[in-house]
Amino acid sequence: MRIPTRSTAALAAAATLALAACSTPADEDETPPGVTDDTVTIGTHQPLTGPAAAGYATISAATSAYFEYLNAQGGIHGRQIEYVVKDDAYDPSQTQTAVRELVAEGEVFAVVNGLGTPTHSAVLDYLDQQGVPDLFVSSGSLAWNQPDQYPNTFAFNADYVTEGAALAQYATEQDPEATVCVLGQDDDYGEGILAGVEAVLGPDAVAQTQVYSTSSEDVSAQIGAMMEAGCEINVLGTINGFTALAVGTAAQLEWFPRWYVSSSGADYPTLVEYLGEETAPLVLQGMVSVNYLPFSPDDEWVELFRQVNDEYNDGAPFTGNTVFGMSVAYLFAEALAAAGEDPTRASLTEALESGDLLGNGIVPLSYGPDDHAAYRGVGITTVDEGVQDYIGTTYAVADGAVTEIEASPVPLENEGVPGS
Repeated sequence: MRIPTRSTAALAAAATLALAACSTPADEDETPPGVTDDTVTIGTHQPLTGPAAAGYATISAATSAYFEYLNAQGGIHGRQIEYVVKDDAYDPSQTQTAVRELVAEGEVFAVVNGLGTPTHSAVLDYLDQQGVPDLFVSSGSLAWNQPDQYPNTFAFNADYVTEGAALAQYATEQDPEATVCVLGQDDDYGEGILAGVEAVLGPDAVAQTQVYSTSSEDVSAQIGAMMEAGCEINVLGTINGFTALAVGTAAQLEWFPRWYVSSSGADYPTLVEYLGEETAPLVLQGMVSVNYLPFSPDDEWVELFRQVNDEYNDGAPFTGNTVFGMSVAYLFAEALAAAGEDPTRASLTEALESGDLLGNGIVPLSYGPDDHAAYRGVGITTVDEGVQDYIGTTYAVADGAVTEIEASPVPLENEGVPGS
């Protein structure tokens, strides 16, 4: 995690105090904010513009589309779900403004799937102080799983350490003699991927570690150093745009190592948009990644999400972001249904901690009173002739130890409408 300068820290502290002064936690004996007889209003901060927009701006549109689908089926306990999306441009200062507007002015019931480690970190304390359910943070940072300190915050992604460890385990099983290197973002994302890789291979086994910043769209120096080090398998903790940049830069140098990529930066259709229809199949053939959500082209969840996408999302391109966004919407609806006919913020978090929610992943959810992580296992995917799919290898990760397990996909029921 980057250490802020004194001036940045002072500004952040002042902003947090200002946010805290705007409102106070709701009295749960009264109707909670964002809930009426007919609606439940929730909100999110997303990078609709800025450096992460090209890779992630479509997530909230997919989430909104699935809520529209649920609303057309009658909603949850007769209430329509209203999803308010605020653009933060992947800028923590704008995240603070956006979340203040959602909580203090919009009086949302919960914040759902706020995206990004540096961005969401800027509002973590504020949401806790206000008692706002902070659900399904869109980042694999371990910061979201601290139930003693942040009892209302729940992760959604498999954490970065889990993903790094699974990628390293698969790499060493495929080629135990390969020279392994890591390229990661200069924050918790890159650090978590590296920590997972080192947990499996050992710190001395990583031949070269390079980092990048989203403020500089040039990774030629990093790729050059990895090429010089003779890297054969490159594990990437990169967002989609920088995955494409790394792979594309290597190709320009006529260097074609094997790429093992975190789920946050390995969505094949999105990478095709960056690299082009002619280049992508050549440089991404064989790309290895991890995932924990329904992914296979013939999966019943994917089939439903495609139908919803066509009808409620203007037929937008169907990508991994579509699956991610709709999976978030389904899980929130499942939690809201379990929270009861007259939901409160307390009953919502209790539903999550009950351990009864299933979600729609290929491995079980791990939510409980002492665990606010979502998925502690991932499946391996590869790209073969333009098709990205699971290969049947699934790992559970605990305390740095990686164990191969059987995937246990959650079946689709009630046409994807919880509580019906």
